[in-house]
Amino acid sequence: MSNDSIEAPAPHRNGNEPFESILRRRISRRGLVKAAAIGAPLMALSTSPLLGSRLFGGAPLAEAQESPDQGGLSTVGIESIPHDLDDTINIAPGYAAEVLIRWGDAVESGAPAFDLNNQTASAARRQFGFNCDYVAFMPLDPGSVRFGLLGVNHEYTSGVDMFPGYDGDNPTAEQVAVEIANHGLSVVRISRRGNGTWQRYRNSYYNRRIHGETPMVPTGPAAGSAHLQTSADPTGMDIRGMFNNCGGGKTPWGTILTCEENFHQYFANNDSLDEAAQARNARYGAPGGESRRKWERFESRFDLAQEPNEINRHGYVVEIDPYDPHSTPRKHTALGRFKHEAANTTLSDDNRVVVYSGDDQRFDYMYKFVSRNKYNAYNRIANLGLLEEGTLYVAKLDDSGSGEWIPLVPTGPLSDWSLADISVFTREAADLVGATPMDRPEDIEVNPVNRRVYAALTNNTRRTEEQIDGPNPRGPNTYGHILEITENDGDAASTSFTWDVFILCGDPANPEHGTYFAGFDQSELDSIAAPDNVAFDGAGNLWVTTDGQPRSLEAADAAYVIPTAGPERGRLRRFLTGVPGGEVTGPEFTPDYTALFLAIQHPGERGGLEEPTSTWPDGDFPRPSVIVTRRLDGGVIGS
Repeated sequence: MSNDSIEAPAPHRNGNEPFESILRRRISRRGLVKAAAIGAPLMALSTSPLLGSRLFGGAPLAEAQESPDQGGLSTVGIESIPHDLDDTINIAPGYAAEVLIRWGDAVESGAPAFDLNNQTASAARRQFGFNCDYVAFMPLDPGSVRFGLLGVNHEYTSGVDMFPGYDGDNPTAEQVAVEIANHGLSVVRISRRGNGTWQRYRNSYYNRRIHGETPMVPTGPAAGSAHLQTSADPTGMDIRGMFNNCGGGKTPWGTILTCEENFHQYFANNDSLDEAAQARNARYGAPGGESRRKWERFESRFDLAQEPNEINRHGYVVEIDPYDPHSTPRKHTALGRFKHEAANTTLSDDNRVVVYSGDDQRFDYMYKFVSRNKYNAYNRIANLGLLEEGTLYVAKLDDSGSGEWIPLVPTGPLSDWSLADISVFTREAADLVGATPMDRPEDIEVNPVNRRVYAALTNNTRRTEEQIDGPNPRGPNTYGHILEITENDGDAASTSFTWDVFILCGDPANPEHGTYFAGFDQSELDSIAAPDNVAFDGAGNLWVTTDGQPRSLEAADAAYVIPTAGPERGRLRRFLTGVPGGEVTGPEFTPDYTALFLAIQHPGERGGLEEPTSTWPDGDFPRPSVIVTRRLDGGVIGS
């Protein structure tokens, strides 16, 4: 979801150095900017990949950066397709894209057929929700590539795109109830047919809708604390629903991590609270008066004047067991409270679980969590508690290309804080320890081949030239960039790392954009902007989906693939283009990489049902949907 459409949070109070100035000095020191003109293209930051075998062998970073390319053929076998603004999904030749499930389709048994003109909350709680985002494929059997469960987030609702004749100033109680029901997550059983196409099951035992009224339990330091207690729940242990679930991740023990992002927009009347509470809520962007949604007119829990702690119960990573439709979702406070874009897991060298997450706000931070206890491949029950206890870190980057993970613990600047305080007011804690403000950190994921960490930084359109003291094309940072991070010794639990820029997005044909594509010849490349979500195929190629190209490039959002190693490292190819107003998100492969699931979120956005800018996928009115892409010959995607 674009943050251009929501309230801005309060500015930082610590004056931490912006990442842009660090990046500018780092590039300048290495002599990689043509300083003759503002916006000059950036030259190579590093010219060679670190192949997986060398990284696993513990080769030092300096050796990897300075050694020549290892050669070999490209690991991507498609050619880039052009930008477009067609109201259809376009895909590379030799591939197909098919709709698997759309807003309003039946999920749970007994769900009625979708009726745009007669929506009810009771129906919506059993139907596929609105604005699909993160997608997770969960095999039903170990290693299965044909039968599985699809977990799909439903990020947010927009009344003007849901209800004919909607009056945003006066929503009805039923419309509000329908919107609450359209949030959350769907779990749907699917299978691949013999001809390579996919189908969903309408009456599976596993099918489940989790929504804004679903009971949930908090875990970790803040569970049961005074911060989470309300008049309806004096124990602080019984939370209703989750909201604005954007990105996500999967655990090694087979659960889904779904992330609450822009939770602040559901609450109203922050100005009614005392000065300290106002400041804390303002750091997350809570509105002073009425909310845009106006849910507080019908649900007192969204009115901070009546329930000042309800907002503290949202903004977490939520763990859901898709294999047990009767399980209770758990909000893990140990992973911090902020606008989580994603929660991607890996294992440290000593088998602890590491979770990376970005805080999707201009000038906010990158985090990782390291569990206290170790993963046990033979004890799933024990693993279910791994995210309840551990250490949360926030990233600080310096201009030499180094960085450190600062622990958020009750010492030093946080000596007067409890772990519960840190878990609930995580942004403030990160401010105090001197974290580096970034340009909307979104998806952060580990490459399974080279073990480097790739962070998508979508953009920062509010950065001004006055904030940049030198020739730099990123003020404002309209197009975004992607960082490549190498943990010390390749260990995800390390507290230090090195970083470089992998991609500086934009149009390489326009020198003012100052683009950079891991050193690849830009005359052979096309444009990209607003990198949002990422995934990796089995060869370690980076797949990127975008959210914002209509505003920055006047082109539809799209899905791209970029090699991270070999002679074509940095060679960007556009694989698929979306529809007007629609974000492309949720990239997820099957274990054999022969199917790639993508979510088309908010097609026709900004047009509304009265004047839709898109009528995809059925030609009548826009419906957010999940698609599945495949090679027509059944082969590995991208090969």
